[in-house]
Amino acid sequence: MLISQAARQTGLTPKMIRHYEDLGLLSSGRAQNGYRVYQAQDLDTLHFIARAKELGFSLNDIQQLTSLWRDQQRPSSEVKRLAQTHIQHLETRAAQLLDMATKLRRLAEQCHGDQHPDCPILDGLEGVCCPAPHDRHD
Repeated sequence: MLISQAARQTGLTPKMIRHYEDLGLLSSGRAQNGYRVYQAQDLDTLHFIARAKELGFSLNDIQQLTSLWRDQQRPSSEVKRLAQTHIQHLETRAAQLLDMATKLRRLAEQCHGDQHPDCPILDGLEGVCCPAPHDRHD
Protein backbone atom coordinates (compact mmCIF):
# COMPACT_ATOMS: atom_id res chain seq x y z
CA MET A 1 0.00 0.00 0.00
CA LEU A 2 1.07 3.60 -0.54
CA ILE A 3 1.91 6.08 2.20
CA SER A 4 -1.48 7.80 1.91
CA GLN A 5 -3.23 4.47 2.53
CA ALA A 6 -0.91 3.65 5.44
CA ALA A 7 -1.61 7.08 6.90
CA ARG A 8 -5.38 6.57 6.68
CA GLN A 9 -5.20 3.14 8.30
CA THR A 10 -2.95 4.26 11.17
CA GLY A 11 -4.22 7.78 11.80
CA LEU A 12 -0.73 9.19 11.26
CA THR A 13 0.20 11.79 8.70
CA PRO A 14 2.41 10.92 5.74
CA LYS A 15 4.90 13.46 7.08
CA MET A 16 5.09 11.61 10.43
CA ILE A 17 5.49 8.26 8.67
CA ARG A 18 8.39 9.65 6.62
CA HIS A 19 9.88 11.07 9.83
CA TYR A 20 9.70 7.66 11.52
CA GLU A 21 11.46 6.19 8.50
CA ASP A 22 14.18 8.84 8.75
CA LEU A 23 14.67 7.86 12.40
CA GLY A 24 15.01 4.21 11.43
CA LEU A 25 11.84 3.11 13.21
CA LEU A 26 10.40 1.85 9.95
CA SER A 27 11.75 0.94 6.54
CA SER A 28 9.48 0.86 3.54
CA GLY A 29 10.10 -0.73 0.22
CA ARG A 30 9.92 1.17 -3.04
CA ALA A 31 7.75 0.52 -6.04
CA GLN A 32 9.22 0.80 -9.54
CA ASN A 33 7.88 4.34 -9.74
CA GLY A 34 9.82 5.25 -6.58
CA TYR A 35 6.81 5.51 -4.27
CA ARG A 36 7.08 4.11 -0.79
CA VAL A 37 5.25 0.83 -0.36
CA TYR A 38 4.08 -0.55 2.99
CA GLN A 39 3.30 -4.11 4.06
CA ALA A 40 1.11 -5.40 6.89
CA GLN A 41 4.09 -5.61 9.26
CA ASP A 42 4.84 -1.94 8.57
CA LEU A 43 1.29 -1.08 9.66
CA ASP A 44 1.84 -3.10 12.84
CA THR A 45 4.97 -1.04 13.52
CA LEU A 46 3.12 2.22 12.84
CA HIS A 47 0.30 1.20 15.19
CA PHE A 48 2.89 0.29 17.84
CA ILE A 49 4.56 3.71 17.45
CA ALA A 50 1.20 5.51 17.57
CA ARG A 51 0.18 3.73 20.79
CA ALA A 52 3.54 4.53 22.38
CA LYS A 53 3.10 8.20 21.40
CA GLU A 54 -0.40 8.18 22.93
CA LEU A 55 1.19 7.08 26.21
CA GLY A 56 3.59 10.01 25.99
CA PHE A 57 6.81 8.14 25.28
CA SER A 58 9.55 10.24 23.70
CA LEU A 59 10.91 9.37 20.27
CA ASN A 60 14.10 8.13 21.93
CA ASP A 61 12.06 5.82 24.16
CA ILE A 62 10.01 4.70 21.16
CA GLN A 63 13.20 3.82 19.31
CA GLN A 64 14.26 1.67 22.26
CA LEU A 65 10.81 0.12 22.66
CA THR A 66 10.57 -0.67 18.95
CA SER A 67 13.97 -2.32 19.04
CA LEU A 68 12.98 -4.36 22.09
CA TRP A 69 9.63 -5.26 20.51
CA ARG A 70 11.40 -6.65 17.45
CA ASP A 71 13.96 -8.58 19.54
CA GLN A 72 12.35 -11.86 20.54
CA GLN A 73 15.32 -12.57 22.87
CA ARG A 74 14.87 -9.34 24.82
CA PRO A 75 14.74 -9.39 28.60
CA SER A 76 11.40 -8.01 29.74
CA SER A 77 13.27 -6.23 32.54
CA GLU A 78 14.51 -3.65 30.01
CA VAL A 79 10.97 -2.95 28.85
CA LYS A 80 9.73 -2.68 32.41
CA ARG A 81 12.59 -0.33 33.34
CA LEU A 82 11.67 1.98 30.44
CA ALA A 83 8.00 1.90 31.43
CA GLN A 84 8.72 2.61 35.10
CA THR A 85 11.05 5.48 34.23
CA HIS A 86 8.33 6.93 32.01
CA ILE A 87 5.72 6.50 34.75
CA GLN A 88 7.94 8.48 37.14
CA HIS A 89 8.35 11.21 34.52
CA LEU A 90 4.57 11.36 33.94
CA GLU A 91 3.84 11.52 37.67
CA THR A 92 6.41 14.30 38.15
CA ARG A 93 4.91 16.22 35.24
CA ALA A 94 1.38 15.71 36.60
CA ALA A 95 2.46 17.10 39.99
CA GLN A 96 4.04 20.11 38.26
CA LEU A 97 0.85 20.74 36.28
CA LEU A 98 -1.27 20.55 39.43
CA ASP A 99 1.07 22.99 41.16
CA MET A 100 0.79 25.39 38.22
CA ALA A 101 -3.01 25.11 38.27
CA THR A 102 -3.07 25.81 42.03
CA LYS A 103 -0.91 28.91 41.63
CA LEU A 104 -2.93 30.23 38.71
CA ARG A 105 -6.22 29.49 40.50
CA ARG A 106 -4.97 31.50 43.49
CA LEU A 107 -4.20 34.46 41.21
CA ALA A 108 -7.55 34.16 39.42
CA GLU A 109 -9.41 34.11 42.74
CA GLN A 110 -7.77 37.42 43.68
CA CYS A 111 -8.82 39.09 40.42
CA HIS A 112 -12.15 40.90 40.40
CA GLY A 113 -12.52 40.45 36.66
CA ASP A 114 -14.21 43.81 36.23
CA GLN A 115 -13.60 46.90 34.10
CA HIS A 116 -10.81 48.22 36.37
CA PRO A 117 -7.23 47.92 35.13
CA ASP A 118 -5.68 46.47 38.29
CA CYS A 119 -5.23 42.73 37.87
CA PRO A 120 -3.63 40.38 40.40
CA ILE A 121 -3.10 37.81 37.63
CA LEU A 122 -0.84 40.16 35.67
CA ASP A 123 0.79 41.36 38.89
CA GLY A 124 1.48 37.76 39.85
CA LEU A 125 3.05 37.02 36.48
CA GLU A 126 5.17 40.12 36.95
CA GLY A 127 6.16 38.86 40.39
CA VAL A 128 4.64 41.66 42.47
CA CYS A 129 1.49 39.92 43.67
CA CYS A 130 0.57 39.18 47.19
CA PRO A 131 1.51 35.86 48.75
CA ALA A 132 -1.10 33.13 48.96
CA PRO A 133 -3.91 33.95 51.37
CA HIS A 134 -3.76 31.96 54.62
CA ASP A 135 -6.74 30.39 56.29
CA ARG A 136 -7.84 32.48 59.21
CA HIS A 137 -8.92 30.80 62.38
CA ASP A 138 -10.35 33.75 64.33
